[in-house]
Amino acid sequence: QVRLVESGGGLVHPGGSLSLSCAASERTFRDYAIGWFRTAPEEDRRFVAAISRNGDRPYYADYTVQERVTISRNNAQNIVYLQVNNLKPGDTAVYYCAADTRREFGSSWATDYEYWGQGTQVTVSS
Repeated sequence: QVRLVESGGGLVHPGGSLSLSCAASERTFRDYAIGWFRTAPEEDRRFVAAISRNGDRPYYADYTVQERVTISRNNAQNIVYLQVNNLKPGDTAVYYCAADTRREFGSSWATDYEYWGQGTQVTVSS
């Protein structure tokens, strides 16, 4: 069982930034690729970014996401970060991190992830 805990969400004005964190207590954290997804009101869960087990292969949903988002990880501290800049009202969503224990580089498909955190709410509003 992998336990993931997200933090760092909150209310932010348009144009602002947030750094979301995904922490795990397991010492085998470095064996998991980690993905970030988000669920906006009345929308399906959408892939945002993922990072490989050793952190050398980040990838993003598309180039528009990559312009504003950076995913990184610190395996010594068992934590993955998602930095989101220039936030827009359309970024309002619950953001989830998830662990993929089978693929070195992770996946953009939510069904490929076995373990999920409880989510952290991000609200972008003036």
